[in-house]
Amino acid sequence: MRETPVRACIALGSNLGDRRAHLMKALELLANLPHTRVLRVSSWYENPAVDIEGGHDFLNGVAEVETLLPPGDLLKALQQIETLCGRIRSGEGFQNRTLDLDLLLYGEEHILESGLIVPHPRMWERDFVRIPLEELGITSGKNPL
Repeated sequence: MRETPVRACIALGSNLGDRRAHLMKALELLANLPHTRVLRVSSWYENPAVDIEGGHDFLNGVAEVETLLPPGDLLKALQQIETLCGRIRSGEGFQNRTLDLDLLLYGEEHILESGLIVPHPRMWERDFVRIPLEELGITSGKNPL
């Protein structure tokens, strides 16, 4: 557990079922994580599925949180939230999903571990992440966290 809180940004996306309900449930579960609070949430943006053949359109946004959880613990919590919201992982490439949560930024830390790279390496290349981040005042030239 950290001694001082850190701000982190999390991408949220859904392209199956009631997408908005899945995203709202994810925000509720994020807010209920120990030592974590949701500070701000971007608007929701409709986006075509990328790299998913026949994929449904996604609803995407970004949440900024403040947490005492270490990055690895936060990632595990995000994966548990995905599972609670009905995400099924088959391990076979990109797929439609009820919920997708990605840890984009964790303060100003640079993390390169198995299963966790922060800042997220492709976040500025993807409009469905870049636009919500910019709405929150977070731009590619500066990490205000």
